[in-house]
Amino acid sequence: MEHRYGTDTVPDPRSCPLFEADGSAGSPGAMCVEFFPVFVRPFRAVAITMSGDTAIIWFREDLRVHDNEALVSAVREFDRVLPVYVFDPREFDDGMFDLPKTGPHRTRFLTESVTDLRDSLRTRNGDLLVKRGEPESLLPSLAAEHDAEALFYHTTPASEEKAVEAAITDALDADGVETRSFWGKTLYHRTDLPTSIHGMNDTFTPWRKSVEQSGAPRDQVPTPDEIPVPEADPGEIPVSSDLGVEAREPDGRGVLPFAGGESQGRDRVGTYLWDEDRLREYKETRNGLLGSEFSSKLSAWLTHGCLSPRYVYDEVKRYESERVSNESTYWLVFELLWRDFMTFQFEKYGDAFFAPGGIQGGDPGWRKDREAFEQWANGETGVPFVDANMRELNETGYMSNRGRQNVASFLADWLEVDWRMGAAYFEAKLVDYDVCSNWGNWAYQAGVGNDSRNNYFNVVKQGKRYDSGGEYVRHWLPELADVGENIHEPWTIREKGQGTLGTPPGEGYPQPMIDMDAAHERLRNR
Repeated sequence: MEHRYGTDTVPDPRSCPLFEADGSAGSPGAMCVEFFPVFVRPFRAVAITMSGDTAIIWFREDLRVHDNEALVSAVREFDRVLPVYVFDPREFDDGMFDLPKTGPHRTRFLTESVTDLRDSLRTRNGDLLVKRGEPESLLPSLAAEHDAEALFYHTTPASEEKAVEAAITDALDADGVETRSFWGKTLYHRTDLPTSIHGMNDTFTPWRKSVEQSGAPRDQVPTPDEIPVPEADPGEIPVSSDLGVEAREPDGRGVLPFAGGESQGRDRVGTYLWDEDRLREYKETRNGLLGSEFSSKLSAWLTHGCLSPRYVYDEVKRYESERVSNESTYWLVFELLWRDFMTFQFEKYGDAFFAPGGIQGGDPGWRKDREAFEQWANGETGVPFVDANMRELNETGYMSNRGRQNVASFLADWLEVDWRMGAAYFEAKLVDYDVCSNWGNWAYQAGVGNDSRNNYFNVVKQGKRYDSGGEYVRHWLPELADVGENIHEPWTIREKGQGTLGTPPGEGYPQPMIDMDAAHERLRNR
């Protein structure tokens, strides 16, 4: 289908029940992966029976047992709960610009996360029922089969997913089954914001300051000790090939293997914050490019709901209390707030984020040059810093925040190619793809999103600044291994008649796909 999302409108937040949320780049750590802040004590489920004794819990982007309000509420109120995860085949189809919606790296991370969730539920005497199909067909059938009285789930701000929710709630309502939606994706709950979502400031800084002044986020909800489930065949968790996706193992050249699951996410929190004590230097090192230690890299676990942002926040606050509190420790919370901001902006503007002119409107006249797009996507632009980042993305499913800004700018600003092609490509490739953060940040860089100032990144200068010795470029572009100080602009070697970079003509690194000097002059004067 041509458009990623449907056309249903976003309801006024004042008329909505409780919901959930998510965010953008960055990541944190923990001393022991089983640690919970002292004020969040695990509880033994006490059934408060309602009109029936079985409820379904529909897991989506909340693949965890800690700080999961839908899970906690269902266990508290019903004698038995049926946890369910549905692999929707539409999520593995092609989307905008005939690009896959979900690629190999995210598919692997997702299946690993579902496996870890099942293990966590089983340690609590529960289980996870896994199905493949369309949720709006499967969930009503399961409700009838198990005589369920209610469905509990976390909602999402994306309109395509909301359309699925609406179809499910309509079907269950017709069958007399109650549905309860919760909000759990963001650090701050949507009903705790100082203004309504539709009245929020569209510029991040004043919005952030108003939120910070309004008070601290809510406490986490406790983790159930016991999860009583009815008898049911749990089903098999599919592998990538079952979903029509190429199987890919983690690439050893990547910054992390990014193993999916709540357990792995909490391990990463423990490693980065506590074992390696990296948070104290986060703001100074976060623009690094090689290695696991330069940033928290929690985004993949936050995106899939393996980590709650409130859990990360509490760990940062514990770190500030036990180790050090400085600008770096605050900066991780700052990035959680940016993630919140993009999520709430999606609630406010919905499908406008998928239009050529974004939330700014209009039609900027982007080029639909597929050949240029393919060169960019394959890491064959002839600009080393851009190409190295794209090849890292293609091989590992990850790219640093600094890299994302530069490759987005090169596609939208330097090539003037439709930014949405890049956003759709990231959707397929990123292990930490989040609809709000991805499309919101791409729109921002393309000058059609929030607080857009028509800025561009000088991709050559950025390479020289953040990869001054060329180690990152050589890591991902081995054909440039023998290039010296001209590593970030190898075309100048050819211009000076200094060789062919050690390879036969036509088989070496390509010339820039555009006239870099002319493009730079255009950008400076626009």
